[in-house]
Amino acid sequence: MAINSNHVTGFAVGLGVAAVGFYIYKKNQAKVDEWLRSQGISVPGSPGVDAGGMSLEDLVREKERLEDLIAEREIAGEAGEKE
Repeated sequence: MAINSNHVTGFAVGLGVAAVGFYIYKKNQAKVDEWLRSQGISVPGSPGVDAGGMSLEDLVREKERLEDLIAEREIAGEAGEKE
């Protein structure tokens, strides 16, 4: 099957739609990620978050999340060492 103008047109349209979708997602990333989290989908936090601009409540929430992760890893490490 040879590549014809319909294939090229479809590829170009698909690429354009993907680019527009990505642009819209990045423009509204915080809202979209929050909505996904509310639906139960695990979305990793963005590494580019400036902690200096976070509210005190957000900082405390992040601190508690990190402490929970540390405790889970310590427990998993202790369980792995005993086996």
